[in-house]
Amino acid sequence: MTSEGDISQGDIFRGDFFQGDFSYETRPVRVVFRPGAAVTATPGEAARLGLRRLLVVCGSRGERVARAVADALGDSCAGLHAEARMHVPVEDADRAVAVVRAAGADGCVAVGGGSAIGLGKAIALRTGLPLIAVPSTYSGSEMTPVWGLTEHGAKRTGRDPVVQPRSVVYDPRLTLSLPVPLTVTSGVNALAHAVEALYAPDASPLVSVMAEQGVRAMAEALPRLAADPKDLDARGRALYAAWLCGTCLGATTMGLHHKLCHVLGGSYGLPHAETHTVVLPYALAHNAPAVPQALTVLRRALDADDVPGALWELSGRLGAPRSLAELGLRESDVTPAADRVAGEPYANPRPVTAEGARAVLLAAYGGGPPQTTGLPFADTG
Repeated sequence: MTSEGDISQGDIFRGDFFQGDFSYETRPVRVVFRPGAAVTATPGEAARLGLRRLLVVCGSRGERVARAVADALGDSCAGLHAEARMHVPVEDADRAVAVVRAAGADGCVAVGGGSAIGLGKAIALRTGLPLIAVPSTYSGSEMTPVWGLTEHGAKRTGRDPVVQPRSVVYDPRLTLSLPVPLTVTSGVNALAHAVEALYAPDASPLVSVMAEQGVRAMAEALPRLAADPKDLDARGRALYAAWLCGTCLGATTMGLHHKLCHVLGGSYGLPHAETHTVVLPYALAHNAPAVPQALTVLRRALDADDVPGALWELSGRLGAPRSLAELGLRESDVTPAADRVAGEPYANPRPVTAEGARAVLLAAYGGGPPQTTGLPFADTG
């Protein structure tokens, strides 16, 4: 057996590196990836799926791009619904479903980031209509069967094959106008998917390969984009990384990091990508004693010994927020948020306790360099 420090991608491809049995499920999705594809390829994808009346959904910020897609669809466009919001409030989903039914739509095109694609998924979940995704950020939601809805201050998530987009159209040009701060936080959000996939209970060698490549590509692309937001090659590489990281999210069960972010977003209204960016180094530092193999892969991908510290340094160096306090969380919110996290079962390599969740949240609230505990993980939650 190869020692942990000597594991390579070649070992994984040769089948020399396995942790017991594993399963990997592929889902039917077609990907088109090229500059200009949002307008030139989306109509063809709709025709390929036999769709004749599509509702285009987006958020208010992405309406200009979504309107260009709607115009490209021509007579196949049944309307434009520009009311997507962060965390998909259930009342927004109800309203969008009513619009779809009133328009007699037979499919949906979601143009934008995680909020727009999340609303498209909510429509698919309620109606069973096929979804085409045209992402303009790096959230990775387009590559997953995961849906989320927020109601009464709580965010519910689930998995259903019906919400998996049937076609995904990646157009690097759509991301050229993405502001640098959102570019960075959206990219780190994608990194979080790959990081947690590496220690998921349903991880596999193939997921490990995609996660490592996704982390490496995103970590290399983000500094280039911070220096030159119009670098189309770097935009393409970041979108490719988001595809890989999103695929990891879709293939595995996420852990403590994602649970923390769902609670902070759904119950406290914190912004999605920024929250992922702040929490990731601290959640990984907390889990580090239990995931040595994942850390080996991440050290290789990031070319760094201290992986939580490298992620913290990367986001801070590129101007991203570093603390939950900056995002508007109050210190008095930490304990009830930790209790909520611990009160709902969630897969994680370390047992999730209120004490452990509170420690992670307090560290993220302060925003200092993440500290990896050396204590036995079973004793610290």
